[in-house]
Amino acid sequence: MIIKDPGAATRQYEDMRKYFQGTIAHGSPIIPISAQMSFNIDVVVDFICRIPIPLRDFTSAPYMIVIRSFDVNKPGEDCSQLVGGVAGGTILKGLLRVGDEIAIRPGFVSKSAKTGQISWSEIRSRVTSLKADDNHLMYAVPGGLIGVGMLVDPFITRSDSLVGQIIGYPDHMPDVFMEIDVKYLLMKRLVGFKIDEKVQKLKEDEILLINVGSTSLGGKVVTVRSDLAKI
Repeated sequence: MIIKDPGAATRQYEDMRKYFQGTIAHGSPIIPISAQMSFNIDVVVDFICRIPIPLRDFTSAPYMIVIRSFDVNKPGEDCSQLVGGVAGGTILKGLLRVGDEIAIRPGFVSKSAKTGQISWSEIRSRVTSLKADDNHLMYAVPGGLIGVGMLVDPFITRSDSLVGQIIGYPDHMPDVFMEIDVKYLLMKRLVGFKIDEKVQKLKEDEILLINVGSTSLGGKVVTVRSDLAKI
């Protein structure tokens, strides 16, 4: 292989250091890699393995964020063999056990065609199974990915329809909000453009893509004051 510019990687490294200077990423390790040549992949893996495992909260009520949901029943399955819907995700705190009564929020979400008002209705169910990879569990702890089988109609879990929802114990669920007040920080310039372009300030009635947990949804800016906004 002919290397046209041996100093390109070094210059890119220095450019990244300058770009991150003064940000939260200042001082972070920069590891050059080539996946095609398997160059430095072992270094990246070694660095990841050295990241300290965060403290786990096993005593609080469970709080699980859903990143997948699906129907595991095969087409034409006999009704006597049907099982409930499955949600996959990560438990952030607490424990989930087989047999636990659970709640799913916000659950069913609907929007009035006349008024445009949004309403929601919590789903109540029970855990029928817990699975990590091919391992069936009696209880699940924070960290990793868990599949939760539930006593719900699989229609409501198919095609990732529960992504972004929260699973926990009834009466221990987070509140559901239609409006949020945020303190925001805009990037100084757009990333990935050859020509530097300044980021415009937020404006009222502007539509934003809001990332909350494992889901994305549209939000409209209601009011803007300095670095505060209502969405």
